[in-house]
Parts: sequence; structure tokens; C-alpha cells
Amino acid sequence: MLKIALVLFPVIATTLMGIAVIAVLTMDIQAGTQPIALAALAALVLSVPASWFIARQIPGVGKT
Repeated sequence: MLKIALVLFPVIATTLMGIAVIAVLTMDIQAGTQPIALAALAALVLSVPASWFIARQIPGVGKT
């Protein structure tokens, strides 16, 4: 299951980071780059358990 999670991680991480950055950009925050970096970092941290959870949901993974 770890191998599947590691394969899914880059896809999930970039997707969540893109969503978070676009959400910050649409809020029109004039604080500079810090909110963008924090949103990307939060999405990166959130993508670790998300990829593990999604890997567990794939049938046949983790049975061996």
C-alpha cells in the first residue's frame, strides 16, 4: 500500500496545492506571497494523509 500511496502522492499534492493557491488568489489578498506559500504548504501537509486514505480505498491494495 505504501508504493501506491507514493505513486498517488505527487498527483494529489499538486492538485491540492493548485486548488489552495487559486483559492487564495481569488480572495484578492494584498499581503504578498506569504498567504500563497502558507496555502501551498498546508495543502502539501494535507496531501500526505489524503494519499494514504485514497490508496487504502483501492480494492486489492494492502491484502498482501
